[in-house]
Amino acid sequence: MKVRVDGRDYPARQGQTVAGLLLAAGRTSWRTTRGGGRPRGVFCGIGVCFDCLVVVNGVPDVRACQRTVEDGDEIRLQHGAELPS
Repeated sequence: MKVRVDGRDYPARQGQTVAGLLLAAGRTSWRTTRGGGRPRGVFCGIGVCFDCLVVVNGVPDVRACQRTVEDGDEIRLQHGAELPS
């Protein structure tokens, strides 16, 4: 199974979360805060803090720790607030 993150292909395993995929690829932060541009990644890992937001298949504000990857997903790192495409 393959997933594309910011234009680059990554191998993925069935049942793996987006956060798990990114961490396995060595990426510890993948969004920046709206006010200040501070880096964020996984903090709580259970979907409560909303620090791990990414854009998946054009839908922003997806919690990377809760969303399992699907073959062919297009994931984009999120910078601040974004509107759905």
